[in-house]
Order: sequence, then structure tokens, then C-alpha cells
Amino acid sequence: MNGLRSLARRGRLAWGASLRLRVLAVTTLVGILALVLVSVSLSDRVRDTLYDQRVDEALADAASRTSLIQTQLDATTAETPAQMQAIASEIIKANQSPGSGAVGTLLRRSPSEAAGIPIDFTVGSSVELSEELREAVQTTGLQQWQPVAITSAEGSGPGIVVGARVQIPEVGPYELYFVYSLAPEQATLQLIQQTLALAALALLGLLAAMALYLTRQVLGPVQHAASTAERLAAGRLDERMSVKGRDKLATLGRSFNEMAASLQDQFERLNGLSKVQQRFVSDVSHELRTPLTTIRMASEMIFEARGGFDAGTRRSAELLHTQVDRFESLLADLLEISRFDAGAAVLDAEHLDVRAIVRRAVDLAAPLAERMGTSISYVEPTEPCRADVDPRRVERILRNLLANAVEHADRNPIEVVVASSESAVSVSVVDHGIGMTQRQTEHVFDRFWRGDPSRARTIGGTGLGLAISLEDARLHGGLLEAWGRPGVGATFGLTLPLRAGVVIDSPPGPLERAHEDVEPVPVRHGPSPAALPELGDL
Repeated sequence: MNGLRSLARRGRLAWGASLRLRVLAVTTLVGILALVLVSVSLSDRVRDTLYDQRVDEALADAASRTSLIQTQLDATTAETPAQMQAIASEIIKANQSPGSGAVGTLLRRSPSEAAGIPIDFTVGSSVELSEELREAVQTTGLQQWQPVAITSAEGSGPGIVVGARVQIPEVGPYELYFVYSLAPEQATLQLIQQTLALAALALLGLLAAMALYLTRQVLGPVQHAASTAERLAAGRLDERMSVKGRDKLATLGRSFNEMAASLQDQFERLNGLSKVQQRFVSDVSHELRTPLTTIRMASEMIFEARGGFDAGTRRSAELLHTQVDRFESLLADLLEISRFDAGAAVLDAEHLDVRAIVRRAVDLAAPLAERMGTSISYVEPTEPCRADVDPRRVERILRNLLANAVEHADRNPIEVVVASSESAVSVSVVDHGIGMTQRQTEHVFDRFWRGDPSRARTIGGTGLGLAISLEDARLHGGLLEAWGRPGVGATFGLTLPLRAGVVIDSPPGPLERAHEDVEPVPVRHGPSPAALPELGDL
């Protein structure tokens, strides 16, 4: 049973993956159906024609023989029934001619004629006469016939029996039956059917060969275009289709090559522009460090001497100090983003207990949470959750998630939950604040994106924290996901594989939700789909 299921599954996969197989199969099935219908219709027509023709010949021959036998019986000079019996037997035997196709002759006394000497006899093959046929011959006096099965030493075969009534002098009315074999017609029909079957097989093979040839001619360039497109998508932009001829498929190939050349040109120009932009961001970020250091030193001096300033100047010194800090954080984030864009970010993985990293991140965020009027609760499993991680990057992800939760918790408690499975470990940061709409969850990891532009930042974020966190998660081969409901809260979930390079196939189970009517919409970001903790105890 399992073998049949496996075979059926492979068949379904092959059917769905191969257009050539579907075209060939459908063409062959339609051809088989058409050939079967034509063969059956033609065979039935030939059979009916042969049968009707043979019946007409048998009826004409039987009528002629009956008339001849009746004439000969009328001309006899027998005076006794015994003499008539012998004469009748001789007459019937003399009229039994194999050339006419008759294989037997039967003479039966009518049941209504009880007088006289019975002279029933059979010449040649014998058949069973039905009561309906005998009654029709007796009552109508006309020629009657019916199909029968003829049994002989060679076997059984189809035939017909034709009967009529004759009058034997000195004896009375009798029933005369002639048996005709349809074996020659059956042999002819079998020969025609065999010929039709062979012709159908030959036509079917020719049809399959034509379908295969046409599919190869039509689908070959399409498959070549598909494989070329896959290589183009893999980054081999110099791939082109080979074009032959001047038909529509050749036109398709030339158009495809022109499109590929145009895409290659645009991609190279965009790639060059992207590299210029990345280099510009990196150069500007590096170049800004020197004046920023000078500004930092000057702002520190002004900030330390703010006690001797008037109120307006003192407030300006404090703002300058705060904005210089934010400017420095923004430069650091821009440098980090430029490393990700340039592909220069490297994972420095260590086999560590993720719980220790989470505790350190929670401890660092606790003073900020207290200042913002909220609290952070922490839940972790009792068993160690060791994984191959870069502690600096994981801690940065958690700091960004916690800072975002504090920013939007609206003074409600924040939950941090650690869960693990055989292949992954997850950390969920759940707040019960303003929440997010579905559109906001789709853009929450975009650079410099803000869900509510009118809402002022309260902790001075740069707008790049979640984007950097997403890149850090991808660098680990993990996932970073977000759920949210307006007015209910939001959940950010980080899932990391226990071993570097392992695909996450069994992520830890979701958190239990107290309110089942809440249906958060997940937005997943990462190299592979997985389910992470949803909204917590809302």
C-alpha cells in the first residue's frame, strides 16, 4: 500500500511538473478514444451489413428450395404413407446442397396433425427449434426465420433457421426448416476487426510520435527559455537563447535575448549605482567621524559648563548633547547597514547559552523601562538553550526589540519569553501597548519607517534598529517575525537555529493567548518560513 501511495505521489509530481507529459498523455488518450469509437462504429456497421445480406440470401434460398420440394412432393405417385416417407426423405436429401450455405434440413410434423405416420427426420446439422418459431410457421403458413446457435463436432457458431409449411400428399401438413451457417460471415468480421485493431495501433503509434515531435518542436524552445531564465535569475546575466529560423518561436527567442540584454545592462548600471551609493554612505560615515569627535568634545565642555548659563542657553546645551549622542548612534547604524549592503558582515559564532544573552539584554533595558513607567518580566526554560550565535549581534537584536517595546508599551508590562526545541531557540518580546495594523506589520522592518509619523520618539531611536536586527537574524540563518493588533499589543519573535547553517524545521511552539478572539496577523522575515510565538497573555 505504501508503495502504491509513493508511486501515485511520484506520478502526480511528474504530471504537474511536465507539460510535455501532459500534452502527450492527453493527445494519446483522445486518439485512443477516437480510434475506439471509429473502430466500434465501423465494426458494427460491417457486422450489420454482412448479417442482413446473409439473411436475405438465406430467405431467398429457402423459399426457392421450399417451392421446389413442394412441387416434387405434389408430383409423387406414392399410394401409402410408408412410400411417401421414403420418397419425401429422398427429395429432401436431393435438395440438400452445400453450395447454398445450408448445413441442415429438418422436417417436422405439425402438432395439430395427429393422423398419419410421422416422418420427422433431420439431414445435416440439427438445431433447437423454439416454440415461437414453430407456432408462427403453423399459424401463418408463411416463411419465418430466427437466429440460432449451431453445434457441431468443430464447435458452436452462429446461424439462422428458416421455416415454412409444406403439404405432403397422403400424410398432411408438415414444417420444413433449413439451417444456414454464419461461420463465413463471422470469419470475415473477425478478419475486419483484426485489421481495424492493427490499423488503430499503427495510427495510435503514429499519433503519439507526431505529438512527441510537435511537443518537442514547440515546448523545446519554451523549456530552453525557462532554463535560461533560471540561470539569469541565478545571476548569470550573460546567458542567451540559441535562435534558429524565422518562425514565431524564433521571434520569441530573439525577443527573450533582447530582454535579457536590456536587463543585464540595467542591472549592471543599477549595481554600479548601488556600489557608488554604498561607498558614498560608508565614506561619508567615516569622514563624519572626525568632525563628530570635535563636536562631541565641544558639546561635552558646553554641557559640563551649563550650570553657569541662563535657562535658554542651558536648555540648548542639553539639546546639543542629546542630539550629538543620537547623531553618533545614527553614524554607527549607517556604517553597520553599509556593511550588510556590501556583504561584508561576518558572523562570529560561539556555542553559548542564549538565556544568558537574554538576561543581559533585559538587565540593560530595565532602567529605561523603569524611566518610561513600565516593567519587563522574563520567562525562560530550566534547561540550557545553547546555540551557535554571535553574542554581540543577538544582544543588539534584543536591545532593539526591547527598546521598541518600551517605546510603544504605553506604560503596560512587557513580557520576554524564551522557548526551545530540538532544532531552534526562540525569544519573544510581547508588549500590551498601542499595537500595529496589518499594513504596519508589513513595513515594520523597513529602514527609517515609522508607523505613525505624527508620533514623536521618546527614547531617541535612529529608525534603523529593526532593519539592522532583521539583517542580524538573517546572518544567523534565523527568522525575525512580528504580530500586532491595534489597541491590543505587539509581539516580536526571534528564532535562531541551534546549529549554524541548519534550516529551522521545528520551531518552538507559540505562546498561549488568554483571549482567543484576538487573531494577530503574522509577518515573517527570514530565509525560511516558520511559526514563532504569537501575542501573549493579552
